[in-house]
Amino acid sequence: MIAPPALPKSRQQLILSILMLCSVLIWIENTVLSTALETLADPVRGLGADPGQLQWATGAYTLAFATLMFTAGALGDRFGHRTVFSSGLVIFAASSLWAAYASGASQLIAARAAMGVGSGLITPAMMAILMWTFTGPARAAAIGIFSTSAGVGMAAGPVLAGTLLDHFWWGSVFLINVPIAALAFIGLAVLVPNFRSPTPRPLDPAGMLLSIGGLVALAYGLIRAGQVTEWSRTDVWAPIVFGLVLLAVFVLVELRLKAPSFDPRLFAQRAFGGGNVALGLLLFGVAAITFYNAFYLQGALGFPPMKAGLANIPTALGALAGAPLASRLVRRLPLRLVAVPALTVGALTMGGYAFLGLQTPLVWIEILLLLQGLSVGMVIGPVTAALISDLPLEQAGAGSAVTNTVRQTGSVIGIAVGGTIMSIVYRRAIEPSLTGASGPVREQAQVSAEQARHVAATIHQPSLARAADNAFIHAMHVGAGWIAAIALLGTAVLLVTLPAAGKKKTPAPQPYREEARSAEPRSTA
Repeated sequence: MIAPPALPKSRQQLILSILMLCSVLIWIENTVLSTALETLADPVRGLGADPGQLQWATGAYTLAFATLMFTAGALGDRFGHRTVFSSGLVIFAASSLWAAYASGASQLIAARAAMGVGSGLITPAMMAILMWTFTGPARAAAIGIFSTSAGVGMAAGPVLAGTLLDHFWWGSVFLINVPIAALAFIGLAVLVPNFRSPTPRPLDPAGMLLSIGGLVALAYGLIRAGQVTEWSRTDVWAPIVFGLVLLAVFVLVELRLKAPSFDPRLFAQRAFGGGNVALGLLLFGVAAITFYNAFYLQGALGFPPMKAGLANIPTALGALAGAPLASRLVRRLPLRLVAVPALTVGALTMGGYAFLGLQTPLVWIEILLLLQGLSVGMVIGPVTAALISDLPLEQAGAGSAVTNTVRQTGSVIGIAVGGTIMSIVYRRAIEPSLTGASGPVREQAQVSAEQARHVAATIHQPSLARAADNAFIHAMHVGAGWIAAIALLGTAVLLVTLPAAGKKKTPAPQPYREEARSAEPRSTA
């Protein structure tokens, strides 16, 4: 199908509803696991997963998502976006079922990686279908409505996960995906034409394999460092070096392609390159501090899953308010005057975890989370929009692929580094409290605070549980300082690379005018 058909308005609205349902599903999946981490670490109620396994359960999804994003758009151009979308839904539903009944942490990690593959196929196709379905002013309105699905998913995910965990077993947070995906699949088959590009982009299997291999090796080395608490071991530094080499080769391969899926040349543009680096550093901090927050609320403070889910709502509300607030501000002020202070506040809220303790009132935690969500929302939306809009139209698809991949990669590395810092510092902090303990008790207590609390209850030593809580709080304080420092680097990058004053530009020609409806919307816009 070369030109988008003139669909009836009622059918367009139904298609938008299906797309929003899928977007909410993806955003819910991005948030529910953080609520379930504490349960998964519990040896009785969950899988007894150690911190490294939980890092992989979180990172495997994001890693697969990140590395497939820039290839999925080309698949949609070639085979049809509805075909790719439907395939992604099938993979997502099947892997969710697998995750729900996983018998161990290794199976859960594999299932989560498969879920990331499904999400990576769904997201570019979802945006492509939206761009094909709507034209002119209706497209802008549809994008505005569609964007609210992110906030809905962010707010609903923790609450839904908390409710399910309070009443059912941990696998229910994944099982809920299956009926939603089935409903969306039926809607796609009935309502959505199989849009595809008349000029398919070439696939990039070499780039996809190199990027996956490089990120997996890098993440493995970083997570392994937290498990063995030594950086000098061969099984730590060798994977890190190998991963960096593969990523360097990936960049060289992409530079030699005429139409790369991931175009490193775009980083030569000062604002685009600096803005993406800053977004990657911000998402690094967000992923790491979210990982800490899950164990702080449910583990150290002892919140039940439902209360922990409700406690995280201010983050979603802040993000929902931050994006439109920033969009209004950048109409009157240069982007740098909006984004730099917002990113600074966001980094400081991450550092604010260094002041949280076992007796901190909930109201202070909620204020911190609200400020964090507000500041992050004020950065991601306007900076991403500015980076893409400043590119020539023919580079918009490649630019969007670069931006999405960098953001997801930042999240993967953030989970790996943040979790490793927490594991290393926790083990050193708990060590003095284990003097005189038996070998099995010592080994289990050193794994994580969750394991230490469990063994303390088994041997009736509440002092060990208190020591584990204190060791975790100390590890969180140290980690928060490093995370804030890394996020603040993003502030410095934005300050240097964004223009000091907004540039007045003539309006860009609209590529999707009614008389040019046969033009191809980029799949990853």
